[in-house]
Amino acid sequence: MSKLTDLVKETSESGMDSCADDIGTVEEIAEDTILSRQTSVNLVPFIGQRFVSQDAAYEFYCSFAKQCGFSIRRHRTRGKDGVGRGITRRDFTCHRGGYPQIKASDDGKMQRNRKSSRCGCQAYMRIVKKADFDVPEWRITGFSNIHNHELLKSNEVQLLPAHSTMSADDKSRICMYAKAGMSVRQMLRLMELEKGVKLGCLPFTEMDVRNLLQSFRNVNRDNDAINLLQMCKYKKDKDPNFKYNFQIDANNRLERIAWSYALSIQSYEAFGDAVIFDTTHRLDAYDMIMGIWIGVDNHGSNCFFGCVLLRDENMESFSWALKTFLEFVDGKAPETILTDQNIWLKEAVAVEMPRTKHAFCIWHIIAKFSDWFSILLGSQYDKWKAEFHRLYNLQSVEDFEVGWGEMVDTYGLHGNKHIVSLYALRTFWALPFLRCYFFAGMTSTFQSDSINAFIQRILSAQSLDNFVEKVAVAVGYKEDAGPKQKVPRKVHKISLKTGSPIESHAATVLTPYAFGKLQEELVLAPQYASLMVDESYFIVRHHIDMDGGCKVLWIPHDEFISCSCHLFEFSGILCRHVLRVLSTNNCFHIPDRYLPVRWRDVGTSLTKPFPAFTSDEHAGKVQLLQSMVSTLIAESMGTEERLDVACDQVAHVLSSIKEFPGPAHDDNDITYTSPSDSLILPEVEDSVGFVQSFAAGSTHDPMTLGKMKERRLRDGININRKRRRCSLPCCGQFGHDATDCPMMGSDDLNEDGLGFI
Repeated sequence: MSKLTDLVKETSESGMDSCADDIGTVEEIAEDTILSRQTSVNLVPFIGQRFVSQDAAYEFYCSFAKQCGFSIRRHRTRGKDGVGRGITRRDFTCHRGGYPQIKASDDGKMQRNRKSSRCGCQAYMRIVKKADFDVPEWRITGFSNIHNHELLKSNEVQLLPAHSTMSADDKSRICMYAKAGMSVRQMLRLMELEKGVKLGCLPFTEMDVRNLLQSFRNVNRDNDAINLLQMCKYKKDKDPNFKYNFQIDANNRLERIAWSYALSIQSYEAFGDAVIFDTTHRLDAYDMIMGIWIGVDNHGSNCFFGCVLLRDENMESFSWALKTFLEFVDGKAPETILTDQNIWLKEAVAVEMPRTKHAFCIWHIIAKFSDWFSILLGSQYDKWKAEFHRLYNLQSVEDFEVGWGEMVDTYGLHGNKHIVSLYALRTFWALPFLRCYFFAGMTSTFQSDSINAFIQRILSAQSLDNFVEKVAVAVGYKEDAGPKQKVPRKVHKISLKTGSPIESHAATVLTPYAFGKLQEELVLAPQYASLMVDESYFIVRHHIDMDGGCKVLWIPHDEFISCSCHLFEFSGILCRHVLRVLSTNNCFHIPDRYLPVRWRDVGTSLTKPFPAFTSDEHAGKVQLLQSMVSTLIAESMGTEERLDVACDQVAHVLSSIKEFPGPAHDDNDITYTSPSDSLILPEVEDSVGFVQSFAAGSTHDPMTLGKMKERRLRDGININRKRRRCSLPCCGQFGHDATDCPMMGSDDLNEDGLGFI
């Protein structure tokens, strides 16, 4: 007989244990943990009762039905607004609800004359999906417990299919008893004694146990795990850059295995500053916990860094997983890591990544609120949750501390174990304590849907046949060798909204995703007043506020900007307060250091200085060429056909350009400095319009450069004419018009125009 796998015991109550300090040390107090699984409460369903999911509502109603003497079944569902919203309403009915349908005979075949138990019972419970603060929950909107049939006794109701269930603990024990050579009847008798129930009163029957054992025999998971190891070896032989590691236990069983693809390592090198390590899912095909490392790239898309399968859920397993992953990426630990609330994982991160800021995914915490507080707070639950979100999004630690105390007093939550645990571990989830660390926007509840969808794609690949390759396909990596990634990205059209030179400049440097985030701040910046305290210190507050506000420190000569809201440190995007200070002080573009490389469009980021030109006409054409190249890349990414045409045409243009002689280099040449090397952007009359028209991605046919020239020349306007700004350090006055420069008297400079940009 094939070997039976050890079913992993369900995880003990683990997670956000109370601690006295804020630096990550933990004192394990099981009863005061936020991570403990909630036990069901024997209550009658009532209108307005909340559940975190359909399954939670089903389990609650099923438990109620078992106590009353009937079972339930899932009945109607209803969606809303067609596609995209999923199921928004679910009805659960008595198992005897409705009437049997008469089935038409098929080709004269005899039908089984089996009497139906349905008698039109009207007992039901209806739940409707609601979404508060983008966290979905289910609420009871209808309930009736009136039956038109007799209810069963306790020793009879357990035989109904809905109540004949087997928990993971029961399956684990049955597997252990089978390995010990016990018979099925011996197993049942022993479990009856352990549970303290009468003979024949277990929630499952002898046939259920025999079916379970047969399923174990049909799937030899030990051999399947060994096959997984062989897949990794085969992949390594094909691709030397593929990395994996594993451990075998004393019984020659695969205990742990982790792997990462070549492109995953490359992605981590660029975007491994902020990482999510999700360990909330179990891979049924191998009966192992699956941990997945995920990040966000410069386009806001999820990228896969690696995964691990663990037989046991303990600190030793998590430490091995983290240590192995660091070996894959040459010891480069992330700046920040987000995980689920697991006490063993928390301790493992503290040991293996001591310099990494560890935080908890807020959506995992919020998902438990319905079970924790809805019954306790009753009609005040919605107000309390709104207050919690307000505290969560506060800027300063002081305001959070004061607000938390007021919230506890207002709702009488003193001594509540969940509130105590939340406060004890506030440095792991509350934004006022996390804003000084970079999380790439992954703490947002809006990002949770994208991350969960990405994880589900990976879990959908769980199959015993070539699992490693199927994961690669699921995350968008090509099976063949080569550092190519087939991630079909939606191309976002850039549309300038403010007309600000800062916006035009950022549009040519950042990816559409990052530019969209910056543009949101730019649009809101004019609503704020900038008050100068001294030459480098500003107070920025909303125009309707009379006090308060954010503190902005700006040192122009050092190109240093900082705001007390810490949005740049938190997301890599400048805040509206800084943008307001820049605009009111005549700064027309963002310094390079505040346009992070991880958010830049690699194809359009221009950080190197351009060679010198002998006229303003050339400088204007360079600026026009930058916007055209940016638009070319954005338009070409739409389809493979567009990319092929663009590559062919650009290659042809480059070959034609190389046929012309290059510029002659001279020791006296004065180089043209890219706008990104200075705080002051040269003011151009016509280039902003060009950037806006190209970057906006209009659906109309673009006007060719030749037609634009013809129109401007016909109207008496030179297309390349622009205001000339002086850049001569010897004049001592920067940014003024060239015609007013006191150094214009120098014939040498005035004749060649090399001193102006």
